[in-house]
Amino acid sequence: MNKEEYEEFYQNLISAEVVTLHKFEKREIFEGCMPIEIMAKRGEDTLRFGPLKPVGFTDPRTGRRPYAVVQLRQDDANGTMYNLVGFQTNLKFGEQKRALSSIPGLANAEFVKYGVMHRNTYINSTDLLDNTYCLKKNPNIYFAGQITGVEGYVESISSGMVVGRNVANRLLGKEKIKFPVNTMIGALANYIATPNKKFQPMNANFGILPELGEKIRDKKVKYGTLADIAIEAMHTMQNL
Repeated sequence: MNKEEYEEFYQNLISAEVVTLHKFEKREIFEGCMPIEIMAKRGEDTLRFGPLKPVGFTDPRTGRRPYAVVQLRQDDANGTMYNLVGFQTNLKFGEQKRALSSIPGLANAEFVKYGVMHRNTYINSTDLLDNTYCLKKNPNIYFAGQITGVEGYVESISSGMVVGRNVANRLLGKEKIKFPVNTMIGALANYIATPNKKFQPMNANFGILPELGEKIRDKKVKYGTLADIAIEAMHTMQNL
């Protein structure tokens, strides 16, 4: 979208009606699953730094970066059905059609399924699990996936991998595998196992890794250093 197209879409979005929520639906919202209309009302440019962020995309028609980008994920083998990435919402269905149809290219789109907010259910892992996702009170029970408080596909896969390896080791009479906290796999496992009265689901991010001993201002260099440390830590694991 160019600036004018984005501004038209933005106005349609912030003027759209929201469904009346039940009392149990009005709890604190996880920042990683924020409804699109709430993000929009935080400021006109909020979406352009979130799900509509244009960084890394070049418009083939102009050779320049667009003002905002809506990403579509193909949902069927024939390439006739697409999902709007990052568009979780509590808007009324009719309002969704009105607002989303103002996105360039979607004026004549058929909406086969409207967006709804899903409930993110997870256990109080910080009290219940250790850093191998094993129930502290019963070594025969493991949990994996979003129910543990890891947020995202890759994060869920990592928890499942840790659980799978440790269940196999238990059956083979081997020691538990605990991934180093300076790896992302280990940092996520450590996050869900560390006491936290304000426990919330967590994505993989550099903020959960241990701080470096030196201050590096350049983010690219800093993140590269953290990645090198993690790779080295994986290489030194004896029972991986």
